[in-house]
Amino acid sequence: MSFRRLLLRLPRYLGVSGSPRRLWWSPFLDTISSVGSWRGQSSRSPAHWNQVVSEAEKIVGYPTSFMSLRCLLSDELSNIAMQVRKLVGTQHPLLTTARGLVHESRHNLQLRGLVVLLISKAAGPSSMNASCQNYDMVSGIYSCQRSLAEITELIHTALLVHRGIVNLSELQSSDGPLKDMQFGNKIAILSGDFLLANACNGLALLQNTKVVELLASALMDLVQGVYRENSTSAKENHITEDIGISTWKEQTFLSHGALLAKSCQAAMELAKHDADVQDMAFQYGKHMAMSHKINSDLQPFIKEKTSDSITFNLNSAPVVLHQEFLGRDLWIKQIREAQEKGRLDYAKLRETIKAGKGVTSAIDLCRYHGNKALEALESFPPSEARSALENIVFAVTRFS
Repeated sequence: MSFRRLLLRLPRYLGVSGSPRRLWWSPFLDTISSVGSWRGQSSRSPAHWNQVVSEAEKIVGYPTSFMSLRCLLSDELSNIAMQVRKLVGTQHPLLTTARGLVHESRHNLQLRGLVVLLISKAAGPSSMNASCQNYDMVSGIYSCQRSLAEITELIHTALLVHRGIVNLSELQSSDGPLKDMQFGNKIAILSGDFLLANACNGLALLQNTKVVELLASALMDLVQGVYRENSTSAKENHITEDIGISTWKEQTFLSHGALLAKSCQAAMELAKHDADVQDMAFQYGKHMAMSHKINSDLQPFIKEKTSDSITFNLNSAPVVLHQEFLGRDLWIKQIREAQEKGRLDYAKLRETIKAGKGVTSAIDLCRYHGNKALEALESFPPSEARSALENIVFAVTRFS
């Protein structure tokens, strides 16, 4: 399927199957017992995630929180923003997405672009190919690599918008008027498509067939991953499909890891690095993204202060591992014991899961992927950029 046809079909893939989507803001292992020791030294790890990001942005030359500002401030998107204002007062998840794009610095929506820039600087120019020598370079990063980082963020933001589309067939009275949800869906599809179209245009301007193929395949992976997530999402009776940790890892790579991994590889291709360097960049992006996603999944179970009303994904890493250790029958029994008047008591279920092995095993899995990301960085020469990439890993694998 061509990239253009994929863009045209994307809203249909994302908007018609599975339960209504609600934006959950956040960050391959055969057996848990093989994780081994954690390589990161906590004494070297920056204390706060925001500190890590701030230091990394100084290294790449400018705050990546403004990376896609040119697109977000365009006349077309400004007109869409005026329409989004009409959703104020409704419960459509597009509002959550819009607020996050403007205000949610804690979760750093520009993480993917930042990593692409950092790994571009860490690798530097290729010593074996002089064809890039005439390219513009600022702070050790080619202009085409900066464009790639923007494209990566545009694709990620577009998918966030599209994933906020509500399944109208499963609306409940508590979700608000149908017309509000219909209008919100139209705006979500329009704005998401606009961002993807800009990404497609930017890819064409790079004039590199392999990079276009990499990003197109990453987008197809994202679509497939989101479709699988929708297919295995919790039903109304809260009994989820038994996906297992192997299936979870495959789905998570598709929906969260493929874009960053292939963007890192594409950045190396733009600088004409050889296949080995491209593979190490891919491995860093893959394992960094997996570790980041597991960290996000763990937050409801490790925060010191967690609201009793907060929900969590029943197909998140700690829950899937808890179910795998427990067995399907006992897991279904625990869910039913946590139900009150047809509604799931997430506070009660959370305590049940915390008492098992799922949370500690998820922490081990997070650190396993962190170790693999650090191993991939060993092929890059020591530098500020490499240290920043290491610090990002340390930040998402610390739980104390």
